[in-house]
Amino acid sequence: MEQSEVLKRVIGILTEAGEMQRHAEEEDGGSDLDAGGNMVTTLLNETMPHIAIPSDATVEEMAALVGREVGGAVEQLVGAFTLAFIALAQIHDSGQGDVTSADVLQDLALRAEELSSGDEGPEGPL
Repeated sequence: MEQSEVLKRVIGILTEAGEMQRHAEEEDGGSDLDAGGNMVTTLLNETMPHIAIPSDATVEEMAALVGREVGGAVEQLVGAFTLAFIALAQIHDSGQGDVTSADVLQDLALRAEELSSGDEGPEGPL
């Protein structure tokens, strides 16, 4: 999965989590906050590679194989969550009260879409 697609999926998870939190606050805790777990599980299933481990592999060989194969996918996920966090933190720290977290995530999603279409946009790459 390309990094821009991972980022868009992470933004979707964060957006959904924000919506669930707002509904929970409005309904005084009546919303199911575990519902977002399905989105995370789906993302993990789609980004984590399927690994074929030879039956004669040693423990050390298995660890090296899993680390090598899973490492890239974990880097993609951590990178996407980190980028989203930084974007949200910068707005928060700047004190821009007129910009919501949803606004920031929407802008980041649009920039990710531009990146996936090959257009880096006016501000360069994400």
